[in-house]
Amino acid sequence: METPCPLSAKYEGSFAYFTVKDRLPQILTKVIDTIHRNKNKFLEDYGEEGIEAEKKAISFFSKLRNELQTDKPILALSDQQPDTQIWNQYLDYQKTLLSNGEEPSWFRSPWLYVECYMYRRIQEGMCLSPPISGFDVFEDVKKESFFQSQPAMLSLCAHLQELKGKMSGFSNTEVREEIHKLLQVSLWGNKCDLSISGGQDNSQKTSVLSSLEDFKAFILVDDMDSLWNILLRNRDGNNESRTRVDIVLDNAGFELVTDFILADAMLSLNLATEVHFHGKVGPWYVSDTTKHDYDWTIQKCLATNNKWMSKCGQTWKENLKKGRWVYHQHLFWTLPHEYCTMAEVAPDLYTELQKSDLVLFKGDLNYRKLTGDRKWDYTVPFSEALRSFHPAPLCSIRTLKADVQVGLQEGVGERLSAAETDWMISGKYGVIQFSPVV
Repeated sequence: METPCPLSAKYEGSFAYFTVKDRLPQILTKVIDTIHRNKNKFLEDYGEEGIEAEKKAISFFSKLRNELQTDKPILALSDQQPDTQIWNQYLDYQKTLLSNGEEPSWFRSPWLYVECYMYRRIQEGMCLSPPISGFDVFEDVKKESFFQSQPAMLSLCAHLQELKGKMSGFSNTEVREEIHKLLQVSLWGNKCDLSISGGQDNSQKTSVLSSLEDFKAFILVDDMDSLWNILLRNRDGNNESRTRVDIVLDNAGFELVTDFILADAMLSLNLATEVHFHGKVGPWYVSDTTKHDYDWTIQKCLATNNKWMSKCGQTWKENLKKGRWVYHQHLFWTLPHEYCTMAEVAPDLYTELQKSDLVLFKGDLNYRKLTGDRKWDYTVPFSEALRSFHPAPLCSIRTLKADVQVGLQEGVGERLSAAETDWMISGKYGVIQFSPVV
């Protein structure tokens, strides 16, 4: 089958067009505002040098916003980061896809590329503004989202502790039911995405557990039983059997806590022996999880004045200490490359994922990179859209926030399009979509 063309802002009226035209400038405006609001902090920490750096960063981002809004050509990166050369080579590759003399630009290039490129340029802007280079321009909104979502997190932590009190007498059927519940919680936790809301409050105020039955009708692909069959092997195996689950993380805040709850339950219910988490090397897509966010979240849960949440934080800290939880970060997750190129671009990461029994990819950006962010027919099988990317059995757990979706039953996409024009971008629908090793 011929690979379809990538989604792009050149298609007016598309979500890609709306993103590049409205959402990305809005995010850059918030970045400028955040840096300006921290002016006094920079003065306190670094004196006049901090103020000069603040001005320099604001000037950089104002210029970047103008480049974007006026559809200027994509520029090579000028910082000296470990991935600079890879990005600049990718720009050269994009040039080879165009007719003579045409330059890759914000509205005419693939959406996945230019959106990732904007976040990489944000890293560049900070990098070129010492001594404030280490400042995370999205940290404030990530923390705010965490605190706003605390009531929902508390109810999940209480549920998990209650579950642990009863689980020793559970049959496999009861365990299956519980893990299905927590997979769905992890799915709907993916609604809390600050890049989609342009950095506006998008926290989870109410308990997701009480809404699961109502939400079931909105799961378009439900492959939970395929995951259960892999996890069950560990539960039914002998003491020597080891099952490794990898979670490629998406958002910090509420979603990260739902991922922690799921990972904790997998170990406690004897469905996995170790869980490996993969996060971003730096601030990305507003709310994506970095190592700092990961550690901060565990620490905050541990220090919370609530016995269930604090107990969870304690367990999670111990899991890390004992090596039952392992955190990884790799430059590849913040490159613009589709995942079908991973074996070539980042063979070490591909080899690492091959050690896994099950890889869970959280969220929309991961789905876009898994499928190449292309205009696939709705019914194209998921495994086919992955092309050569099959390091281990894998599953996408994602609420739909971009106009790409594969693996649907005949007629479902058309029926939804006729009823709801925004079904692919509203976050109302979700998938738990599995692909075996092909």
